[in-house]
Amino acid sequence: MPDALTLTAPGPDGQERSVRLSSPDKVVWPATHRGGAITKAGLAAYLEAVAEPMLRGLADRPVTLQRVRGGIEGEEFYSKNPPKGVPEWSRTTPVTYPSGRSHDQLVVDDLATLLWTAQMGTVTWHPWPVRTGDNDHPDEVRIDLDPQPGRAYRDVVEAARGLREVMEQVGLTPFVKTTGSRGVHVFAPVVPSLEFLDVRHAVIGIARELERRLPDLVTTAWWKEERGERVFVDFNQATRDRTLAAAWSPRILPGAPVSVPVTWEQLGEVTPADLTVHTVPDWLAEHGDPWRAMHDQPGDIGAAHALWEADLERGLGELNFPPDHPKMPGEPPRVQPSKKVAEHWDEEGNRVG
Repeated sequence: MPDALTLTAPGPDGQERSVRLSSPDKVVWPATHRGGAITKAGLAAYLEAVAEPMLRGLADRPVTLQRVRGGIEGEEFYSKNPPKGVPEWSRTTPVTYPSGRSHDQLVVDDLATLLWTAQMGTVTWHPWPVRTGDNDHPDEVRIDLDPQPGRAYRDVVEAARGLREVMEQVGLTPFVKTTGSRGVHVFAPVVPSLEFLDVRHAVIGIARELERRLPDLVTTAWWKEERGERVFVDFNQATRDRTLAAAWSPRILPGAPVSVPVTWEQLGEVTPADLTVHTVPDWLAEHGDPWRAMHDQPGDIGAAHALWEADLERGLGELNFPPDHPKMPGEPPRVQPSKKVAEHWDEEGNRVG
């Protein structure tokens, strides 16, 4: 294979653009029992095969790039600032982080930009749950079901089906996908009426209701020592600057697994580890994209947020934010419960003494 390939693909205006792919034979995923090695050129070919549905989930959104140097066994890092050398035909959009700091992030609207990000070592694409016209009000509710050690995939499927019932009962239409790992992602389109903090509270309301219904299976406990073997409903994926892997995006894991949208009927039938860069193009050709019409009828998030408000009246308050997030009003102490000394903390979760 030559030292570089020149790929041609439509840019944001539909005009054909040239993208240089250097070191096309560089191995990104080493061979495993699930398939041969996947090179940089192989990743580009995969992106071309799934571009239509993948771009539906990426386009018009800020995107964080999860990149590698030396393939998945090398250095891994996240790019929030656009990488150097962004093509002049690509675009960016300003986003604000929990710290109040703002800067531009790349928007991946088209195949040419998608291929260029692969040239820059991107393996997993993480779109924000907002559109560029309003980067402060999410148009998607996203919930990550994270199984703790001791739980099988079938347990996550059971939790996801319970979550589906809760979400439908508050007027949302949930869509589901594999994560490329052991968990499940559940998304729901919403009218972008609430800011990030309120959306997070709505997700906490949903999560607590699910926990009440399935207390032996799921948990909202932020601290791992309190989760046991239950499935963690990761409410903090709804926090500003938190993102989940895009639909159809590969993951930085051995075997090149992919986060694949499935129907609710398929969820319990698929083996997520079998959905890889090698197999997903054929899967897509056979089954199509179950998320094609996701945003045709967005739901109203108000009833989900009312679950949070009802819990406030029951005496249930704020839950912990991620450790890199500024301390928030009413947040519990940021210390493991087993290490907490009660008299060292006030009612607002601030250290005293």
